Amino acid sequence: ESQALTVKREDLEGTQKELDAALAYFDKLKPSCVDAGVSYEDRVARRKEEIESLQEALRILNGEDIA
Repeated sequence: ESQALTVKREDLEGTQKELDAALAYFDKLKPSCVDAGVSYEDRVARRKEEIESLQEALRILNGEDIA
């Protein structure tokens, strides 16, 4: 029983170290992933413009008439 407890404590310590490393990495990535300065509506509008531009580029590459 004492040996099982020791193994469990070692597992807990290892898991805690992994969690700490993951949280530190998350904190490092968070600023590039979460841009609080841009509203949802702005992101949707920007994405819509990107999609329209890509669709136009595809039409050009396919030789379709743009006019």
